[in-house]
Amino acid sequence: MTTARLPLFPLNSVLFPGLVLPLNVFEQRYRAMMRDLSRLPEDAPRRFGVVAIRDGHEVAPSAPGLPDETRPEPGPAAGFGTDPAKAFHGVGCVADAASIRERPNGTFEVLATGTTRFRLRSVDASGPYLVGEVEHVEERQGDEAGALASGVVRAFRAYQKRLAGAGEASLAGQSELPGEPQVLSYLVAAAAVLDTPAKQRLLQAPDTASRLADELRILRAETAVIRQLPSLPAVDLTRRPTSPN
Repeated sequence: MTTARLPLFPLNSVLFPGLVLPLNVFEQRYRAMMRDLSRLPEDAPRRFGVVAIRDGHEVAPSAPGLPDETRPEPGPAAGFGTDPAKAFHGVGCVADAASIRERPNGTFEVLATGTTRFRLRSVDASGPYLVGEVEHVEERQGDEAGALASGVVRAFRAYQKRLAGAGEASLAGQSELPGEPQVLSYLVAAAAVLDTPAKQRLLQAPDTASRLADELRILRAETAVIRQLPSLPAVDLTRRPTSPN
């Protein structure tokens, strides 16, 4: 399998293909990344890899009691231990930055979209920011993806009704769900109220059919839980917050 090098942007959340990711970039290591991406030719893709953090901090820890101007600048691996590769989940998502806007204070406002999955093979911390050696993960359809997609649509609508009854709303709202199984599987994975490990398992499912089968099981279970405990879940998915770094 051919590998490639990709700048890494670790987050405490999972990015799925097709989903939009707004970023507020303020740490020096990620500012350097965005400056490098901005310098690419106009027609070149501005891609970086988003990996969910397994063990570590999205924002580098700072020294308490010190004024900002005297704090040492965190290195590229700050907050991720001596071996950053072990701090991240093994499958991530390529993000393609549609816009990178530098503010007067040197921070960046970035809007990116998830495109394809990758497997993280190693992490290089020798530069100003982390760079991963990654390989592309192909998305396979799997068996009976179409039939499973129909079941997921029904289960997701029932789940949405329960969320509404619990005072919550889904990322997908009441708009039409996509009929293409792969697109549907990623949308539902992003919209469901799940913790990061559960979303990560859906991201790295071996094929679309497996992801849809897992979602069908999860949606039915979550709907049953919400029916019994209408105060849950306690997460509002109508607005996706801008991710800090």
